[in-house]
Amino acid sequence: MTVKPTTETDVVIVGAGPTGLLLAGDLAAAGVGVTVLEKRTAESNLTRAFAVHARSLELLDARGLADELIATGRPLGSLRMFNRAVIDLSPMPTRFPFVLITPQYNVERLLQDRAEKAGATIVRGAEVTGLRQDAEGVTLETRDGQAHRARYAVGTDGVRSAVRDLLGIPFPGEAVVDSVLLADVRLEREPADAIAVGANKSGFSFIAPFGDGWYRVIAWDRHEQYTDGATPTPEQLTAIVLATQGEDYGLHDVRWSSTFHSDERQAPNYRSGRVFLAGDAAHCHSPAGGQGMNTGLQDAANLSWKLAAALQGRATDALLDTYQTERHPVGKTVLRTSGALIRIALAESAPTRALRGALTALGSHLDLFSERGARLVSGIEISYPAPKGAHPQVGKRVPDLRLTALSKPEEGAPAGPERLYEALRAGRFVLVSNDELAAAEPWADRMVSAAPADPHGKLADTVLLIRPDGYVAWAAVDPGQGELRDALTTWLGAGVAEA
Repeated sequence: MTVKPTTETDVVIVGAGPTGLLLAGDLAAAGVGVTVLEKRTAESNLTRAFAVHARSLELLDARGLADELIATGRPLGSLRMFNRAVIDLSPMPTRFPFVLITPQYNVERLLQDRAEKAGATIVRGAEVTGLRQDAEGVTLETRDGQAHRARYAVGTDGVRSAVRDLLGIPFPGEAVVDSVLLADVRLEREPADAIAVGANKSGFSFIAPFGDGWYRVIAWDRHEQYTDGATPTPEQLTAIVLATQGEDYGLHDVRWSSTFHSDERQAPNYRSGRVFLAGDAAHCHSPAGGQGMNTGLQDAANLSWKLAAALQGRATDALLDTYQTERHPVGKTVLRTSGALIRIALAESAPTRALRGALTALGSHLDLFSERGARLVSGIEISYPAPKGAHPQVGKRVPDLRLTALSKPEEGAPAGPERLYEALRAGRFVLVSNDELAAAEPWADRMVSAAPADPHGKLADTVLLIRPDGYVAWAAVDPGQGELRDALTTWLGAGVAEA
């Protein structure tokens, strides 16, 4: 017997973590109907993410949320690794040359508020147990007997993704580290650094502030292993922090503690028909480098505008396939970098520990090493494949260009955006050019046009068509009107006058 869907919409997202909520907000803001199904009935205490990197802050800036999030946490202009190496973040070419330390739930609250204000529906207590798809759409069934029908679905439901399992997509990999301790504690003495990290022959430990007097401890004891879900005692937590950091900070008042194991896995396919995977459902890795939540947010930003374009008839199915070709290599790189960091941190043999010390000591004195490491972990180094023969800027992330309106606004009307990431808040493509370019007017309903504030900069003669996620879709030096129209038709669909 066919179950009649309880709800019908354009997109169903499974999982209301940061990835799912950013995706939901983007789609709803674009006028796409979206429902989010979340198994949890309340906020989880298993928040492991505390670091919001520069690229994620840029994406949040493009949604008008970065400044509000920064107010909840503490920006760090440098990172200390393995007790010795200091990576300086200040040279990074971004408005946010730091890592923001703030609990994941602050990110979730801002994104949930945005999504709901834009019109997204969030259904809690909805555990997905069934999935069927056909040529027209996807039907998701929940444990309470409800059915939700959509044209597309996205699984953002974490490492133990029900969506991925129902699709039969494998999740190959291995456990990187077993018996990781988690706890929420108070400290008598505040660490000198906002993030206190220690690693040596005894194991490693990580302490981050919630901002309300409580701290999250994540630790691993080489000499004492626990089963998943075990409850470490205050004495055990104190011992490993003291052993790895040389100071226990007066750890006390453990309000919650548990253990887990950290896996390193990646789905070979991020898409199956009309269903996509994003965030931890598509890839998971060690917490080293704090890249998990950030990679998921960038997955969502890449996928959201593509889904909206396909649903609104402005793109073919081929555009949706680029989600796999662009994001899967990024996930692979993150696994590689976080894996290298955790393996160095867990190094047991004396020669390996000596090598770690030599590398980190060397790295602290090499600006090139530090800057490259910062750009890689922060996400601003990421670029996407470009077609053969394309302009060198195609596929590249665009920094926050200063802009000026192409024409003066009427008296009393608001001025145009002064920065690229302000222009991106419309959720549209941005065309940056020194010329008036009347040829672009038929696409004015789905594009923001602006000129660079520096008309004599190094890209003065280059026209940039920037995607909603801040990457260059197309670029050309002094293009003709026909060339520009062809590019706009390719990326935005037929212009109004041509429809």
